[in-house]
Amino acid sequence: MMNKWTREETIVAFNLYCKIPFKSSSKTHPLVVRYARIIGRSPSALNMKIGNIGRLDPDLKSQGITGLKHGAKEEEAVWKEFYGNPEHLAYESERLIAQFLNKPIEEIAAISTQNLPQGAERETVIRQRVNQSFFRAAVMNSYNFRCCISGVQKSELVEACHIVDWAEDKANRTNPRNGLCLNPFFHKAYDKLLISITPDFEIVISDSLIDNTYSGDFQTYLSQLSGTKIHLPDKFLPQKDLLDIHHQKYLASR
Repeated sequence: MMNKWTREETIVAFNLYCKIPFKSSSKTHPLVVRYARIIGRSPSALNMKIGNIGRLDPDLKSQGITGLKHGAKEEEAVWKEFYGNPEHLAYESERLIAQFLNKPIEEIAAISTQNLPQGAERETVIRQRVNQSFFRAAVMNSYNFRCCISGVQKSELVEACHIVDWAEDKANRTNPRNGLCLNPFFHKAYDKLLISITPDFEIVISDSLIDNTYSGDFQTYLSQLSGTKIHLPDKFLPQKDLLDIHHQKYLASR
């Protein structure tokens, strides 16, 4: 009989839950196989644990996806801990993976150690880069690498965008619900308050962006986008209060 799952193993399973599309999870998924080996569990057991975690996700429930029906209290505790402090648990999950592998966290996060400062500042920089990497992976996988405005679905052509800027909201820096998947054009336009997304997920394109677009076809495309809805992710839906913060800044800039 397999030993009871530890908190550390559950956190690693949650890390993986954030990094792969829920519908793609299976005992043969390369990351499931890899992470199962890391924590000393079978791929089937890890995949089942991901299903148990999925039962707690309200975004999946809203789509009629319920995950597995039974789970452990430890999963609920980890879920609540992440939503209470995503900045902490994201880093903790990566630290635990490094610990299981007996490797420095810089190595498993592919962080170059060249030109890194020393002491406490070094740890701060590493933590930031680890969390940025986690945020990107969670957002991109939630949207299945598809730009939520244009619909372009190509990993090389999309980026993870913060709804409320990284520097403005420390508590939500690593929260995937503070993220959108956008192609570089719309990412830049969003950051520069040339476009916005309302709390009802409606796309708003500014007149200044449309008026300063001189390609007739592209200008028409932008005009037709305004008022339509974004492509929603499978999980980690954009947080409405965060969307509203950005939208109010957009309105104030007009």
